[in-house]
Amino acid sequence: MSDSSPALELEFLSRLLAAAVLAGLLGWEREVRGKDAGLRTHILVGVASALFVLIGEAMLVRYRGLDQVAQVDMTRVLSAVAQGVSFLGAGMVFVWRGDSVRGLTTAASVLATAAVGVAAGLELYLLASGTTLLILLVLWGLGKLEAGKAESGTR
Repeated sequence: MSDSSPALELEFLSRLLAAAVLAGLLGWEREVRGKDAGLRTHILVGVASALFVLIGEAMLVRYRGLDQVAQVDMTRVLSAVAQGVSFLGAGMVFVWRGDSVRGLTTAASVLATAAVGVAAGLELYLLASGTTLLILLVLWGLGKLEAGKAESGTR
């Protein structure tokens, strides 16, 4: 028994496309800077996060009217996305030569990309787009500020 329709699935695909474009912008920034998690990683994280939300939404439609045990708790979907992406991010962070941490910003950008994907999956396009711009401002603008600070020798 399926309550899905081609129109609904096309709508879902448009949300995935929005997540891919926005996540791609974030991944491009990381790619240009030569970071390990770049364009492909960010797009996959954004699309996967949106897809988890969409699957949760589809399950709500499919199983509506059943007892509460069969209902989908969307907060659990969001929690699972955050936990999974955080685990992925933890693998990107490592200590470099015993005194400095590497990969933390990239791991944080992957987590933020997942949140953008979730927002796109929920059709919160203005929020997802605005958040993408804010993240880019942090990555580009503050990255340049930090580089300038390092060049001037003030750490």
